[in-house]
Amino acid sequence: MKTYTTNQIKNIALLGNAGSGKTTLAESMLFEGKMIDRRGSVDQKNTVSDFADIEHETSASIYSSLLHTEHNDTKVNMLDNPGADDFVGNVISSLHVADTGVMLLNAQNGVEVGTEIQARQLEDLKMPMIITVTHLDNDKANFEKTLEMTRERFGNHVTILQYPLNEGLNFSDIVDILQMKLLRYPSDGGKPQVLDIPADQKAHAENLFNQLMERAAESDEKLMEVFFEKGSLTEEEILKGIRAGLLNRGIFPLLCVSAKKGTGVDRLLDFISKSAPSPDQFPPVKTTEGKEIACDPKSPAVVYVFKSSIETHIGEINYFKVIAGEINEGIDLLNCTTQNKERFSQIFVVNGKNRTKVPKMMAGDLGATVKLKGTKTNHTLTGSNDYFKLPDITFPEPKYRTAIKAVSEGDDEKLGEALNRMHQEDPTILIEYSKELKQIIISGQGEHHLNILKWHLDNVFKVPTEFLAPKIPYRETITKAAQADYRHKKQSGGSGQFGEVHMIIEPYVEGVSDPTMYKLNGKEYKVSVRDKEEINLPWGGKLIYYNCIVGGSIDARFMPAILKGIMEKMEEGPLTGSYARDIRIAVYDGKMHPVDSNEISFRLAGRNAFKTAFKNAGPKILEPIYQAEILVPSDSMGDVISDLQGRRGMVLGMGSERGFEKITAKVPLAEMNKYSTALASLSGGRGIYTMKFLEYAQLPGEIQEQLLKAYEAEDKEE
Repeated sequence: MKTYTTNQIKNIALLGNAGSGKTTLAESMLFEGKMIDRRGSVDQKNTVSDFADIEHETSASIYSSLLHTEHNDTKVNMLDNPGADDFVGNVISSLHVADTGVMLLNAQNGVEVGTEIQARQLEDLKMPMIITVTHLDNDKANFEKTLEMTRERFGNHVTILQYPLNEGLNFSDIVDILQMKLLRYPSDGGKPQVLDIPADQKAHAENLFNQLMERAAESDEKLMEVFFEKGSLTEEEILKGIRAGLLNRGIFPLLCVSAKKGTGVDRLLDFISKSAPSPDQFPPVKTTEGKEIACDPKSPAVVYVFKSSIETHIGEINYFKVIAGEINEGIDLLNCTTQNKERFSQIFVVNGKNRTKVPKMMAGDLGATVKLKGTKTNHTLTGSNDYFKLPDITFPEPKYRTAIKAVSEGDDEKLGEALNRMHQEDPTILIEYSKELKQIIISGQGEHHLNILKWHLDNVFKVPTEFLAPKIPYRETITKAAQADYRHKKQSGGSGQFGEVHMIIEPYVEGVSDPTMYKLNGKEYKVSVRDKEEINLPWGGKLIYYNCIVGGSIDARFMPAILKGIMEKMEEGPLTGSYARDIRIAVYDGKMHPVDSNEISFRLAGRNAFKTAFKNAGPKILEPIYQAEILVPSDSMGDVISDLQGRRGMVLGMGSERGFEKITAKVPLAEMNKYSTALASLSGGRGIYTMKFLEYAQLPGEIQEQLLKAYEAEDKEE
């Protein structure tokens, strides 16, 4: 394969709802560019991009696939992406290195949920978008309805370059506005006849051509002057205007295809090769340090890894974009993240699982390499001696969590290794080994997402697993002051154990001055703070520990042991085993023995005195509260709000965003289990949401009582 220069490279991401035909279109584009001898199909499970066993089993894309084809002396790199939002991480990593989004619309369904979600991602990235209407050969295809929905969503930026003349089972004719010709394709695909536009379509086509000229002229001031002067533009001038309009998102060109038959695919590739921007037409990429890296083949090499995967018998494969410079086979680059040298002993162009070695790649190109030592997703490598980092791909927060365990305890280590590998391949899968909850918690983008993970564990890694309801990371605290003392005494011949601790505990409140006196149960306790330790607890909140010992009743060397005992009990939680937080403790008195006192005695005395005081200090359980932002169609809003209120949620605000109603609410984490599934049901699959931790808040009394009873019953069983 020849080495393509930067201006000969086009990087596109194939986007759209599940079932819009992305994989089938990719197959036709590969066939058109003579990358393959025959078109595969999703039904026959022989497409180039959907090559994983799970994709064959589900007949749907689960992973993004890197592909490439050649057309008009141009290399078109394609990233075929999943349509289901559960696999959004693949889409986001693809968009991080693509330059143009090709949004597919199924002519049977128009603008669907996946279209909405991925179009918003393109908007956020300010990325050019080409709209391609597919499935025009289906008996339920409705181009006009699809066009109407598209204009409702994207406004008059939608610019028709083609429209079908005979949509339906016999679809073969496309009116090409740019050429002002009718393209008639053979029933089995192939090159079209180029004919004159029928007389009954002439006026409509000319009207669309005038709209196209005006839209192209509006994208470029010089073209606008030419248009006003001559009243028309040449095809080359129109293409120039379209290129400018794509870059500033002023034009969303709309084309038509039947991917299954290959109808219109040649013209789509023509358009991409001539009009889609090449990587060097975009502003320089900024590093996290503020340095600008232009897509210049003459600069020092800069490579960014956007995806990693592991294949049996090969090991780890790193997919990358050459941000600047050029790379040759055998080049040594510096990994700015690990600060280690990495040798690119082989460079591949990729079509799904098929890799072809090439001697070099230029700035803007996408490729893969193998056998790097420590390079992962989001790593930046450079051929210069400068250390800098390109911005990480920002993946969405997880929406769905569950606990998981191996069916056989002997598989625990294998499970841990498999989960870490799954996270490496899909960073939207998060794994937490929770010491607090005594569970492995996995989080992802939805129930289907984690079910696919489980399929891999059971079938690929051969580790049978089961899902469990995830426990909630509650916190325990107190609401009033309480006093307790505890004597630990143990005698069993020889040296014994003795330690006695008196303490007062109270809630920690930010900004309150140190204590001097407590009044409890009609009794006053004067304290004199000799030493203060302020501890930011690893699980959130604070512990303030006062040494108020006077007269040497407890030697200073035993004070750390008392604190250690307190911390042990705070980590276990006196009520439910959850972490305790936001407490002030004053150790004001005690006793020791000249022979029998030691650190373990005071650790146990401190631990038990704290436990007794805690239970008398109006203990309360705090629950994690999350802020949820939910986007839903207006007709689902009432049902969604009602459901949130049933989950003890509090609506904080409502508004509109990109044609959707936006609800902001705070909701207890305990009530959000399987919410993604519930929201899909309430909104007909069109609702999406994000969640982030907000605060800990007091659990309602009735629910606290239920929780305490459940914990006591569990404790007895153990």
